[in-house]
Amino acid sequence: MSHLVHADALTTFGTQVLVANGVPLADAQLLADSLVTAELWGHSSHGMLRLPWYVERLRSGAMQADTRSEHVQDNGAILVVDGHHGIGQVLTAQAVTLGIERARLHGISAIAVRNSNHFGTAAYFTRRAAQAGCVAFLATNASPAMAPWGGKQKAIGTNPWSIAAPAGSKGVAVMDIANTAVARGKIYLAAERGEEIPPLWAADENGVPTTDAQKAIHGLILPMAGHKGYVISFMMDVLAGVLTGSHFGSQVAGPYDPARRSGCGHLLITIDIKAMLGEDEFGQRMEALIDEIKAIPKADGVEEIFFPGELEDSHTRHLAAAGISLADNTWQSLGKLAAETGVALPAYFHPA
Repeated sequence: MSHLVHADALTTFGTQVLVANGVPLADAQLLADSLVTAELWGHSSHGMLRLPWYVERLRSGAMQADTRSEHVQDNGAILVVDGHHGIGQVLTAQAVTLGIERARLHGISAIAVRNSNHFGTAAYFTRRAAQAGCVAFLATNASPAMAPWGGKQKAIGTNPWSIAAPAGSKGVAVMDIANTAVARGKIYLAAERGEEIPPLWAADENGVPTTDAQKAIHGLILPMAGHKGYVISFMMDVLAGVLTGSHFGSQVAGPYDPARRSGCGHLLITIDIKAMLGEDEFGQRMEALIDEIKAIPKADGVEEIFFPGELEDSHTRHLAAAGISLADNTWQSLGKLAAETGVALPAYFHPA
């Protein structure tokens, strides 16, 4: 059973729940919007199922409700921010604002964030920079999810990363990937829905490939592209964890842990397009690249070729009108939050 809910109602509910748990209103709106945006993009693995996880971490003090960051090293184009275990979305939004400002001054900037928390989808933030006329790269590290190549014990995170660029009349071109065969949130989503997972996503605690989502949660997520996924993930930990002065490797705790401080780090690199090309020229070149890609003859059974980020935009247009479908387990979790905080659950409706 699933429940259809309008996006605005979900955002209001999430905001009110977070405010009831001590989060300032503007920060609560940002966090709730990041979750609902993931739902609209069709990425429910990073959507409302995570709200109860964040709330548990706020209640335990593992994540600070009132985010108070500190600039610990400032070299102009390079800035190091200590997040003091505040909300990851708030700290990363601050980094984007700073990254754009510094890139305007220097052509390029690097904002390092240490002692942060899970920030949801990386594309939520790189898109913002692209919409401001910049190309952005964002990397984060995460709690251990996969074994190093040849090992059988998880020691390295999915360590996702995103690159976004404005694309003229096409909007924004953006990629956002984990370095595992799948983001761990998709395993949790399958478990939430009582569904099996594909055979190449994960292995159980003994390293045996499994289609059982519950066994996969306690086992290993497999790397994408074999050893290539492992080495990319390792290097993202170098950028987001080691270089930023934050936690790395097995030191990082994930949003699934209700009581342990995450200590994860992020690295945002922002390039002001005007420092290299005129914005109009860049947009025209992006449009030409996209037009070329979309004009390629389609394989049998394929209706349309999409450029990176286009599918999410299409999902958003559809789901903003049709409503967001929440799994019954997610709905029950939100109902528990509603009872605990006194915030009314959003009304749900049946498809027309």
